[in-house]
Amino acid sequence: MAKYTKEDILRSIEVNDVRYIRLMFTDMLGIMKNVEVPTSKIDKVLNNEQMFDGSSVEGFVRIQEADMFLYPDLNTWLILPWEKLKEGTVARLICDVHRPDGTPFLGDSRHILKKQLKEMEKLGFSKFNVGVEPEFFLFKLNEDKQPVLNFTDNGGYFDLAPVDSSEDVRRDIALELQKLGFVIEASHHEVAYSQHEINFQFDNALEACDNIQTFKLVVKNVAKRHGYHATFMAKPVSGINGSGMHVNTSLADKEGNNAFFDETTKNKLSQIAHYFIGGVLTYAREFCLITNPTVNSYKRLVPGYEAPCYVSWSEANRSTMIRIPASRGKATRVEVRSVDATANPYLAISAILGAGLNGIKNNIEVKPVEKNLFALNEEQRNELGVYNLPTTLKEAIDAFKKSELMPTIIGNHLKEKLIDAKNKEWDSYRIYVSDWEIENYIKKY
Repeated sequence: MAKYTKEDILRSIEVNDVRYIRLMFTDMLGIMKNVEVPTSKIDKVLNNEQMFDGSSVEGFVRIQEADMFLYPDLNTWLILPWEKLKEGTVARLICDVHRPDGTPFLGDSRHILKKQLKEMEKLGFSKFNVGVEPEFFLFKLNEDKQPVLNFTDNGGYFDLAPVDSSEDVRRDIALELQKLGFVIEASHHEVAYSQHEINFQFDNALEACDNIQTFKLVVKNVAKRHGYHATFMAKPVSGINGSGMHVNTSLADKEGNNAFFDETTKNKLSQIAHYFIGGVLTYAREFCLITNPTVNSYKRLVPGYEAPCYVSWSEANRSTMIRIPASRGKATRVEVRSVDATANPYLAISAILGAGLNGIKNNIEVKPVEKNLFALNEEQRNELGVYNLPTTLKEAIDAFKKSELMPTIIGNHLKEKLIDAKNKEWDSYRIYVSDWEIENYIKKY
């Protein structure tokens, strides 16, 4: 990420004829919000004086505590090339949320991640590297410009045109990301019709989360430009693969070396890596509400569609929640495969890091499983010490409620707000009469 000063931003505004600035921040549910201001207000913005109504944002404050302030992170300054004005350009700054007294708002997910990174530093680590593999679907729009579940191509894994007739959209997304400074690693069609994946270079945890939010914005805007709708919904179509967001992680020591690599061990994994894995798996059910936060998330975490269902790890076994990719040395990493892109990235990475650090503090180890877990029954899995991830949002809420660790990571304010919001979501789903019920019961009874 480029380093910017106030003077750099003022110069960029003049050089690029910036007319408006989007001050972006993320709500509890991971939805990016913004306050747009004209550049005539730039001094106010740069002096951290831009106010907004926090009571109107999911997971923030009550109406009597409404006034909140946006503190821009100057290093997130970007010109947004897809924002078309008749004259001039639009830029953005990602902001932290503060209270009127200048203190960080404890319910701001970006602040929560920063706090967790400080905990990491206390244990002697200098960096938490994160690289993600986000998947998404492209769907057609109807004549009212609303998304419908009509595929845009008939492609499969790694297909190309003419079968993958959406590759131009995917390429345009990658090109737009490169304009913004993303280093694209790979771009390809995924398993399901109209499903795609674009991978970009890993980064420090905070910058990686900022990049995820920017990535989603670019994907949706480029898709719209092509007349399509892009969605990161975990399982938009029954009977085919859902969309996940594998999270590749590694810790760096004070010298910047990969703390997960040890060339003296048989599998080249350090004891730190084993403890980190143990922590993540031990608390996986407890943080599942954060990494898989919607009713629909649990339609993806089922056997038969390449998504992990079981709390386990392996070096190569793709039926496990955690996999260790083959690369070693600087590229040694722990891949958490259960996460989906509906998660608030700042909270998801905070939860994974917090669980891993707890594993390191308490020397938690979990044995790897090399068997195909999808081929075993529940009794056989239990004999191996392997248990299911939550199978419904309700089950995830209950596991999260009982957790003693999660409040120490995300704070009591957000814990209570999240439980309340997700209970309402579950109740709304629970009482909804679905098409499946009508189809199966209305003639039978």
